[in-house]
Amino acid sequence: MSDKDLIISIEKSIRYISVHVRAHGREILKEYEISPPQFVALQWVGDKEGITIGELSNRMYLAHSTTTDIVDKLEKLNLVKRYKSEKDKRLVLVKMEKTGKEIINKVINKRISYIRDITAHLDEKELDLLPEILESILRESEKNTHG
Repeated sequence: MSDKDLIISIEKSIRYISVHVRAHGREILKEYEISPPQFVALQWVGDKEGITIGELSNRMYLAHSTTTDIVDKLEKLNLVKRYKSEKDKRLVLVKMEKTGKEIINKVINKRISYIRDITAHLDEKELDLLPEILESILRESEKNTHG
C-alpha cells in the first residue's frame, strides 16, 4: 500500500469509527429530546468550569445567534445555567447543571460499552498499544489545530 493510500485508509477508518461511536452514544439523547448539536454544546460546557457563548460559538464553528438558541434550549431543560463571572461581572458564563452531567455520563458509558465491544477481538498487546497510538495522534492533531 502506498503512503497516500495508507493515509486515506487511516482517515476513512477514523471518520467511520467516530461516526459509529457517536451514533451509539446518541441513542440515549432520544430519551431527553436533545439534538446532536445540543449535545455537542453540552459536552463543551462540561469540559470547562464556565464558558462564554462566544467561546462556545467558536468551538462549535456556529454563529453566535445559533449557539445562543442552543444554550436557551439546554437551559430550559435545566441542563445548563447562565452565571455572571466572578472575575469579570460583564461576562456571562454557561455552566453545567447536575442533570446535564448525568446525561453526559450516560452517553459516555454507552460509548465506552460500544468501544469495549468493538475492541474485544484485539489481543492484549494490541489493546495496550491502542491508547498510546491514539494519544500520540491526538497530541499531534492538537498541536496542528492550536499551533
